[in-house]
Amino acid sequence: MTDADLPGFFHDAERASRRGQRLALTWSRTRLISAVVAAVGGALEWERQTAVHPWGLLALVAFSVALVMEILLWTQQPERDWYAGRAVAESIKTLAWRYAAAGAPFSTDVARPRALFQERVGEVVAQSEQRLPLDSDDPSATAAMTALREAPFERRRTTYLENRLQEQKRWYTAKARADRRRAMQWRIALIVGEVLAIVLAGGRAFGVWDVDASGILAAAVASGAAWLATRRHSSQATGYSLAARELVLVRAKVLDADEASWAEAVAEAEEAISREHQLWLASRPVES
Repeated sequence: MTDADLPGFFHDAERASRRGQRLALTWSRTRLISAVVAAVGGALEWERQTAVHPWGLLALVAFSVALVMEILLWTQQPERDWYAGRAVAESIKTLAWRYAAAGAPFSTDVARPRALFQERVGEVVAQSEQRLPLDSDDPSATAAMTALREAPFERRRTTYLENRLQEQKRWYTAKARADRRRAMQWRIALIVGEVLAIVLAGGRAFGVWDVDASGILAAAVASGAAWLATRRHSSQATGYSLAARELVLVRAKVLDADEASWAEAVAEAEEAISREHQLWLASRPVES
């Protein structure tokens, strides 16, 4: 079973989250780049006598773009869709796997598990951000989910171990590695920028040149630091690494589980995955 086999509401929330993330990051990136461009326009001089100062005009345009991006981020708040969409998508995903693997609260002895699943999905959607575009008509379990649920215990266990736990661990490991690499790259770039700014400031202080290039670099370094704070690469790498290690321990318990203890073992594994999602959301407060 893959993500393609999950209910329509999962895909709706996933699309909303990705769109919100794309807009939030694009607008934030544009705002920060505009601030640097404005610093360039403010630092450079124009020797010719013209009615319009071209570097001043550049600064004016750049500040205007930054202002528009700031207003869009404030009024549209795409990060709300980003965070709320992921929360809904991951909540539905964990419910889907609990149902398909016959984990608690959808164990094999539960009466009307399909109706219970639909009820739990409805609760998740009701608690979500109201503006999320969840347009799917059928929030109930898919055919693939029901087919896995009705399969023998050994097949359910094998599928859950490989397609859920192992796949999730691979995702956490890859994301932790990528975030560590990006954090290191940004830290090195910021250090290089700060050293270069010191050199340029010294050159201006001792009359080597008149251009305030250090001010431009200061704006670039500040923007880079703001972007690094937005992306949170270091904290994300730590969180993903911890989640991957926890899944290794959980997987051992799931391997040892028999059919009688299976429902609780699946529930424990899903709770471990959910903790990472909750920590991720908690690290991203959204202003009202």
